Amino acid sequence: MKETLELQNEVIDIRRVAKVTKGGKNLSFRITVVVGDGAGRVGIGKGNTREIPRAIQQGIRDAQRNMLSIPLKEGTIPHEVEGKFKAAKVILKPAYKGTGIIAGTTVGTICRLAGIQDILTKSLGSTNPLTLARATLAALQQLRTPEEVARLRDKKLEEILG
Repeated sequence: MKETLELQNEVIDIRRVAKVTKGGKNLSFRITVVVGDGAGRVGIGKGNTREIPRAIQQGIRDAQRNMLSIPLKEGTIPHEVEGKFKAAKVILKPAYKGTGIIAGTTVGTICRLAGIQDILTKSLGSTNPLTLARATLAALQQLRTPEEVARLRDKKLEEILG
């Protein structure tokens, strides 16, 4: 329970959605939430209920269940990476110290809550916040440290770094 207290969350998107039935339209709200600890752990979740506060709580629980750890290197990411989810594509590039987070709202929020301080990003294709968030997480999942790459290739760290 202590871990839950140090997590930060932020609502990215609130959408009113309707399910059309024989009896009319059933209106509800779909909320997209990002949860992160600012030290390399981040997750996204979505909640869908008739009331916004309950949808937010549902989204936070979903995001906490789907958290992943990402390797950070001096406030940025170790290497360039590209993530795709459906029609969204996100390119993440490491940046020099002091650059800041150069990103749109959705990708920037995810990077900030993950603990990344310097990064360059570009999003292509779909601008839907949920799809963009999932593409960003797909990109962050591909990150590897130099030590991991050396171990996977059965080489020494010096051979990988050059």
